[in-house]
Amino acid sequence: MILLKSPVEIEMMREAGRVTAVALRLVGEAVRPGVTTKALDVIAEEYIRSQGATPAFLGYHGFPATLCTSVNEQVVHGIPGNRALKEGDILSVDCGAIVDGYFGDSAMTFPVGTVSAEAQALMDATQRSLVAGIATMRPNMRLYDIGSAVQQVAEGAGFSVVREYVGHGIGRSMHEEPQVPNFGQAGRGAQLKPGMVFAVEPMINAGGYETRSLDDGWTVVTADGSLSAHFEHTIAVTEDGPEILTVE
Repeated sequence: MILLKSPVEIEMMREAGRVTAVALRLVGEAVRPGVTTKALDVIAEEYIRSQGATPAFLGYHGFPATLCTSVNEQVVHGIPGNRALKEGDILSVDCGAIVDGYFGDSAMTFPVGTVSAEAQALMDATQRSLVAGIATMRPNMRLYDIGSAVQQVAEGAGFSVVREYVGHGIGRSMHEEPQVPNFGQAGRGAQLKPGMVFAVEPMINAGGYETRSLDDGWTVVTADGSLSAHFEHTIAVTEDGPEILTVE
């Protein structure tokens, strides 16, 4: 069942989204060669707690950090640690915050210094695919219209869309119904209605779409070792169209 949020609930989710967005911006401003992913995690946790909010990921199903930090071929769920970023890396950062019981969830991929043309093209296409998916989130559109739009942009740029991991409904829980794939046939799935709130999160690979998990039980990498990028927003469907909640 897809839970509809009231205007009051969406207002509360805006604050969770704001905290998440600022935390991500602060992390992005600190990304540079030599910084460790753990140091970035500290920045995010300190800011989130300074706002009276709670890190959404820390302890979630046992996850040990505030951020997911995924470098290069890592797709999602990378664990922050002592790894120092290098010139030319790309870093996908997923962040979430809880305010008054409501969740915000967002992700961005940052370049570390100067990156390759392929890496930049991948990041640009992934971000464009998210914008395209969000644009479909209007009343009476269909759930799979989102993924179809994402897929067309990503594959049109020569990249592939991860299948095993998808977006999701969000509200008083991090993951609510429905799953929101980043691929699919337009015109199918549940009809979108005002009050639906989804986290849409394209995960796009430079090579094949297949993935595998590392022995740490969390980190997901591309099966072929190719680069991966990840962008995400929390978005509400309103009578006037989509409203991105994870903004400052």
